[in-house]
Parts: sequence; C-alpha cells; structure tokens
Amino acid sequence: MAGAKGNCQTVVPKEFTEGTIETQINYLEQRTKIYENYRAIREDMFQKINSNILDSLSLAKSNISVLNKSTLTLSRDNDSLNILLETTKKNLETAITTKNKIRFLGAELNKSAYNFIVWSIIVVLLIILAIGFFSCKRNLILKTKTKDELNELRNEFERYRQSSRLAREKMSMDHFNEIKKLKGQSQSPDNNNIFRITDS
Repeated sequence: MAGAKGNCQTVVPKEFTEGTIETQINYLEQRTKIYENYRAIREDMFQKINSNILDSLSLAKSNISVLNKSTLTLSRDNDSLNILLETTKKNLETAITTKNKIRFLGAELNKSAYNFIVWSIIVVLLIILAIGFFSCKRNLILKTKTKDELNELRNEFERYRQSSRLAREKMSMDHFNEIKKLKGQSQSPDNNNIFRITDS
C-alpha cells in the first residue's frame, strides 16, 4: 500500500504539463497545506513548476527580445517613412511651385502673369495682323483705282493723240490746199489778182 502511494506521488498532475503558470499556482494553493507559515509542496511539483516558470521566463525574454528587435525595426521604418514623407512633402511643394510658375525668356513667372503676357502678345499680334490686312486691302483698292485711272488716262491720251494727229493732218492739208490755191492764182494773167495777193 505504501508502495502504491509512493507511485502515486511521483505522477505529476496534468495541470503542471498542460496548464498555465497561474493554473499551476492555483493548484498548489488548493492542494497543499500551510504549517506554521510554511507550505509543504511535493518536490516533483516544485521542480516542475520551477522548470515551467524558468521556461516561461526564458520564452518571455526571447519574446521580449524579438519584440525589442521588431520595435527597433519598426522605429527605423518609422524614421525612414518620416524622412520619405518629408521628402515627398518637399517634392510636392516643389511640384506645386513649378506647376504654378513657368520659365519665360530665362525668368520664372507666375502662371497668371505668363498667361497675361502671352494673351497680350496674341492680342497685339492680332491687332497688327488686322491693321496689315486692312492696309493691304486699302492698297489693293488704291492700286486698282490707280490702274483704272491710268488706263483711262492712256485711253484719253490715245484719243487726244489721234485727234491731234487728225487736226495736224487736216491743218497740213488745208495749208497745202491754200498754197496750191495761191500758186494757181499767181499764174493767172489777171493783174488785179496779183496785186490782191501781193497786198494780202
């Protein structure tokens, strides 16, 4: 009977192999007795809970080390992300500034000022183009009018030249006839006619 009892004492309860540390401590509190402020604990249970506590502490230390490494990695990643965020903000500000400014003739101008200058140039060019168009149109009209006047003047000159030629021919003819008539009278025996011619 005593041997059976000794065998039972060597069997560690399942709370020490399957339960948590808290479960094991609760088990010890419920199954052990206090004598003069001392608690009597079986050696195998003590060794088992001691081993379990040390294993738990080792595992906790390992987990803490892993967590510390993870925290350090996360902190570095966080720093990298903060640096990246600052760089992104600066790049965004630069992009916005660049977007709102345009380089024109070597100088950086605000977009509104650039648009004003460009539209002013376009308006001035359109005005110059309109002035040039109307000036060309006016010159074309004057050219056509001058050409018509020149043609009319040439026709008038041609008419004048022909009428002048005809008048000159008529005058020459009349002069010739007069000379002929005078020669005929000078050969007549009538002395009166001779005197008349001489007088005239």
